[in-house]
Amino acid sequence: MQEHQHFILHKPHGYLSQFISNQNKRRNKKLLGTLYNFPEGTMAIGRLDENSEGLLLLTTDGKLSEYIRSNKIEKEYLVQVDGLINDSAIDLLKNGVQINVNGSSYTTKQCNAYKNPTLGSYPIANRKVRDERHGPTSWLSITLTEGKFRQVRKMTAAVGFPTLRLVRVRVGEILLNIKEGEVSKVSEF
Repeated sequence: MQEHQHFILHKPHGYLSQFISNQNKRRNKKLLGTLYNFPEGTMAIGRLDENSEGLLLLTTDGKLSEYIRSNKIEKEYLVQVDGLINDSAIDLLKNGVQINVNGSSYTTKQCNAYKNPTLGSYPIANRKVRDERHGPTSWLSITLTEGKFRQVRKMTAAVGFPTLRLVRVRVGEILLNIKEGEVSKVSEF
């Protein structure tokens, strides 16, 4: 029996969290397989949408993938939002907000959220997301144990601060510690 293989990737902005394009309209999408020669059967554990970046775990072990995607494992995101986020918006995020999931209203679970995280702790590229003439931006940290479709983006929009940039920096105890586009093969998660 062949041993499973595991990888840590710093997913760049503009890449899909998949290996095969199922797009009929745009065929020039950037896929994970162009970043590294992953073995057959490798799957991304969870997803980061095309405009998101940061820590992505990959494995050939489906059971491990299912466990890490479960609500037992925390996922932390650094989020740059439009405007200067205030304490009342942070409190709303912490206590759960109404978002739309698959056409139904859903209240997010309580989570950890705070303003002004230390960005220098992670190898995040200094990427400009818009011109400063459009007003100020601010950063916050959100740690979830759930992962609904585009949840963090929907949460920040629900409290009046749309997401401009989203970077996953932690999954469980694993921290983002490699440069954008780099892949690190690991023995276990």
